[in-house]
Amino acid sequence: MNTNVGTVDKVARIIIGLALIAFAIPLGFPKSSWNWVGWIGVIPLLTAIFGYCPLYTLLGMSTCPVKK
Repeated sequence: MNTNVGTVDKVARIIIGLALIAFAIPLGFPKSSWNWVGWIGVIPLLTAIFGYCPLYTLLGMSTCPVKK
């Protein structure tokens, strides 16, 4: 599995993932019937941790600098 997520992309994914999970728990957000949607934040967190995004592979994209 090749890395295709760059550093800036990883940081953005971590911030977005944590914000979504905070909405799910809800930490500082009002309770609503849509709080379960916040658990989608697990996906950006996992892609940041592993440095691999399957969607980027399908689209032929990469934000990781080329290593020679």
